[in-house]
Amino acid sequence: MKQIEGGVVAATGFKATGLEVGIKANSKGKKDMAMVYSDVPCKVAGTFTTNVVKAAPVKYDMDIVENSPYVQAVVVNSGVANACTGKEGMDNCKSLAVAAGKALNIPESAVLIGSTGVIGMQLPTEKMIGGIEKMAESLGDTPADGTLAAEAIMTTDTVSKQIAFEVEIGGKTVKIGGMSKGSGMIHPNMCTMLAYVTSDVNISKEMLTEIVKEDVKDTFNMISVDGDTSTNDTMLVMTNGLAGNPEITERNEDYKTFAKALREVNTYLAKKMAGDGEGATALFEVKVIGADTKENAVTISKSVVSSSLVKAMIYGHDSNCGRILCAIGYSGVQFDPDNVDLYYESKAGKIKIVENGVPTDYSEEEATKILSENEVTAIADMKMGTAEATAWGCDLTYDYVKINADYRS
Repeated sequence: MKQIEGGVVAATGFKATGLEVGIKANSKGKKDMAMVYSDVPCKVAGTFTTNVVKAAPVKYDMDIVENSPYVQAVVVNSGVANACTGKEGMDNCKSLAVAAGKALNIPESAVLIGSTGVIGMQLPTEKMIGGIEKMAESLGDTPADGTLAAEAIMTTDTVSKQIAFEVEIGGKTVKIGGMSKGSGMIHPNMCTMLAYVTSDVNISKEMLTEIVKEDVKDTFNMISVDGDTSTNDTMLVMTNGLAGNPEITERNEDYKTFAKALREVNTYLAKKMAGDGEGATALFEVKVIGADTKENAVTISKSVVSSSLVKAMIYGHDSNCGRILCAIGYSGVQFDPDNVDLYYESKAGKIKIVENGVPTDYSEEEATKILSENEVTAIADMKMGTAEATAWGCDLTYDYVKINADYRS
């Protein structure tokens, strides 16, 4: 597997762009609409928010993914979430799909819609339809075009998030790339995140759906910034088959290779979102090893990575191991606290801070040095079995409150 440039335009036949149409309040000069387009029809699979309150574009896309014979384009905006907008919100999704279909000469049923931003506001559809017409004329397949799209879907993100790889499948070079946004209102399962992955692999919709739904369990569902599950979470994978590999229709080696490639893309994007949490100064990774079951390992890792006290501890570079033990203890998993070992690890080193449930005689100075890096890992060895899981989050800072206190202004 080789990393390449291009993000969502790395795969053969995909184009993208992004521009500013004036959706965001007081955000002159910031792009707020993106388009991704395939020259040929695509298979599609997706996963969406578990929040009962689902934004209009989520409900719209769920129907398209389930019922449309194929898709060919995605139109995404930032600034307004189109959530809690009733019938008008759904009508606006349809209006945008109709406009994109006309501009791209494809059926409206082949257009997916994505939104992120402030909840409770209606979309400025007239502005956006004008934006769609401009984007249809300026689509491109260079890395710069992919970057335009990745930047246009950002809200409070501080950096755009994109990645691409190529891999050999069935004797053909297959490319897969993606972009995502997400910085706040992020919590498993799925988060205020939009993620779009494109590939030229030839695969059946059944196999694609199976891979996507399995992969998200260990990638996007394992990140948490603030404990809030969004109304707009969407993760879509589009494949157009232009790589020319024999169609993947069963769980063979080609299936496994593509699943591994998708895991690389989604893990990268998930970690980038976790590390770019609102106000964050560090990516916080929690590895649970030696658990009795995968389910329990997942539960424990999520409990620790989501703890506000642990997150504040990471921000302060304070080796307060009791907070981690406490978060493991209230996770709901039954275990023997007298058997647990804990470690801190970063590029500055690795240190054991708890052995068999009791703090070791470790150096506070060394622990602080390890916790002061911009990527920090806590490892919990439960010594109960062989199952493991990894969750990602970030530290909790003063800036998180500042950002969310005046988000609408």
